[in-house]
Amino acid sequence: MIKNLELKIHPPVVAMLFAAAGWLGSRLAFGGELVLPYRKVLVVMLVLAGLVVAMSGLLAFVRARTTVNPKAPERSSAVVSSGIYRYTRNPMYLGFVFLLTAWAVYLGHLVPWLLIPLFMVFLTRLQIRPEERALTKLFGDEYREYRQRVRRWL
Repeated sequence: MIKNLELKIHPPVVAMLFAAAGWLGSRLAFGGELVLPYRKVLVVMLVLAGLVVAMSGLLAFVRARTTVNPKAPERSSAVVSSGIYRYTRNPMYLGFVFLLTAWAVYLGHLVPWLLIPLFMVFLTRLQIRPEERALTKLFGDEYREYRQRVRRWL
């Protein structure tokens, strides 16, 4: 059943669903409020970091003229390993993690913080691993060597 969900839900939709679940959980759960100093500044910094990281990944794909469609990794035409891809294999998804972290800080509740690792597990299992299989099949040793050199997340 889980295999049937691979590459089916666009990652931005997954991020929005986790954000909505964090909001709902923060409203329904008793206790768990978090008071963070400089909350507004931290939110702005995390949002900017998330947007810069995600957009850097997206622009690198556009420059390499390879697909940005997360549901069709088999259409990739290049292994992008420069720019931000020297530090993370998944900057667009890492950008979502920064944005979800900003949302957790903004909401000031424990529930959204607990959902961030679940988002990462969900995305790793249903999006990233299937992408990695497709890219290994397409690019073989070039992609395997890249995977050895650069971490999946950070």
